[in-house]
Amino acid sequence: MRQPHPRRAPGRVPVRYALRHLQAVGGAALTTQDPTQDRIEPESEPERRTRSRTRAWAVFGLIAVAVIAIDVAVKQWTTSTIVHGEPVKLLGGLIYVIHTRNSGAAFSMLPNQTWIFPLIAFGVIAWLFWMIKGTVSAAWAVALGLVLGGAAGNLGDRLFRAPGPFRGHVVDMFSFLDDHAGHFPVFNIADSALTVGVILAILLEFTGRLRDGTRARRDA
Repeated sequence: MRQPHPRRAPGRVPVRYALRHLQAVGGAALTTQDPTQDRIEPESEPERRTRSRTRAWAVFGLIAVAVIAIDVAVKQWTTSTIVHGEPVKLLGGLIYVIHTRNSGAAFSMLPNQTWIFPLIAFGVIAWLFWMIKGTVSAAWAVALGLVLGGAAGNLGDRLFRAPGPFRGHVVDMFSFLDDHAGHFPVFNIADSALTVGVILAILLEFTGRLRDGTRARRDA
């Protein structure tokens, strides 16, 4: 038997009907939300520059650490393998891996003034950290990181290899076209990184790309 529908008490309206009535009359949902909660505030110029500067520092450090790590690994392999064996021929003889020790600069310049080069390296490293402070350009960060890695890589040899601190001889291993450096000075990973970094910095300067991320205006 069907039970009779219970009578509503006089003056009482179900809550669901009251809500629907209010929504229909007001034309809007009862649940309101602050429109500013989902609004994404545009990034301010100081915030953008801070983020770009942080990114530049990260690129600068990662590039430098990578260069130093590769340079140390190749030098360690060279001193433990090539020094006791035959030179290794690469790229059909374009490059030979040999083992040499250099007490001077490129082309064996100043071989008896080894102590000068660590001081120069310290000065270069200090200058690089000063340069990166105002840098937001990723390209400039790469260039400065390459130079830092190259300078620090060879500085490590000057400080920690024989014959002693500030007099250490740099390990070089790459020779062009022959196995006795007859065409070009023998070089290492640190030398290569430093050279590429300097060339990249020169290109950035000549193309008007500044360290602050802007481009230099050139007069017609």
